[in-house]
Amino acid sequence: MARRSRRKLVVAGAERALDAFKADVMRREGYAVDPNRPDDVKYEVARSLGIPLQPGGNGQLTTEMAGHIGGRIGGTMVREMIRLARERLAQHPPGRP
Repeated sequence: MARRSRRKLVVAGAERALDAFKADVMRREGYAVDPNRPDDVKYEVARSLGIPLQPGGNGQLTTEMAGHIGGRIGGTMVREMIRLARERLAQHPPGRP
């Protein structure tokens, strides 16, 4: 199976801000995050779930296992984005200056 190319962000140059956001969110969830390598948090998440994710080839992982890792990270980030959006809307409702 061909490897999926890295997804591109809609906003050019947003990589740093998104990486910093991921690091902050996952740190608050109790994971040790290297701010210089926030994507490496996936290995700690995998360990906490008992999934044998290793740098390099992971052909032994099932789609379900990979989904558990990505879901823990992505789901946590999405919940935090929704919380922040609600907070901002409460402070500045649409249609009000």
